[in-house]
Amino acid sequence: MCSARSKKKKTYTQGPTTEFGKPSIELWSNEHQKDKSEETFEVMDVVEYAKKRRWWNKIFGENSGPVAEKYNVATQLAIGGVSGWCAGYLFQKVGKLAASAVGGGFFFLQIANHTGYIKVDWKRVERDVNNAKKQLKLNAEKPTKEVRTKVDEVQTFVKKNIILTGGFAGGFLLGLAS
Repeated sequence: MCSARSKKKKTYTQGPTTEFGKPSIELWSNEHQKDKSEETFEVMDVVEYAKKRRWWNKIFGENSGPVAEKYNVATQLAIGGVSGWCAGYLFQKVGKLAASAVGGGFFFLQIANHTGYIKVDWKRVERDVNNAKKQLKLNAEKPTKEVRTKVDEVQTFVKKNIILTGGFAGGFLLGLAS
């Protein structure tokens, strides 16, 4: 067996590829090549390993996982509620600003049209809006694979962190109301 205090220098070489031509993680030490009974290494398929990892583990590391495993119920509710309130409050403010900008834009278009500064072809606008509606109906029947994947990820997150999600939803509604 190889001990941690061994001062021998080990060299590693990459092992063969899988039957699909993708590299597999298989390492052999020079000691392993000499005496195969002393050390063994695990063989992993890199592609399968990357597919099984969650997106938050890729970004934040292996210690990040479902909140339900790390914090008690009160802490989860507090974190969810505070973050939900902040999101709801910002959503309310940005929503008011966006509604004011869109409404104001239509208001100024009507004034400019009425006073003669611009001439709007309303029949063409109506035709373009109807074409856009048809395109939306055609594309809305089948969501793309990326959308379905993200929806599945969100559903999994909500199921694993139901208390945090409930706190967030309540906080979001309170933020909208404040």
